[in-house]
Amino acid sequence: MLQMRPCCECCGRDLPADTAGALICSFECTFCADCDARTLHGRCPNCGGELRPRPTRIGDALARHPASNECVVKPGGCP
Repeated sequence: MLQMRPCCECCGRDLPADTAGALICSFECTFCADCDARTLHGRCPNCGGELRPRPTRIGDALARHPASNECVVKPGGCP
C-alpha cells in the first residue's frame, strides 16, 4: 500500500491523498506537478527514477487506510 506522503519534497506544497496532482517514483518520493514541470522533468532528484502520477485514495479506503502525516521536504528545495 502506498504511503501517500502529504507534501511536495521540493516546495512543501500540500498534496492531499484524495486529490490529483502528485507525482511519485518507485520509492514513493513525492513531488507536485509544478515542481516537476519547472525543474524535475519526470525524474526523481533522489534516485533518478521516473516520476508517475500518484493514484488518489478516496472515501472509505482513505478512512480505513489514512495517508501519512510525515512531510519530507528537501532543505533548499530541488535543484
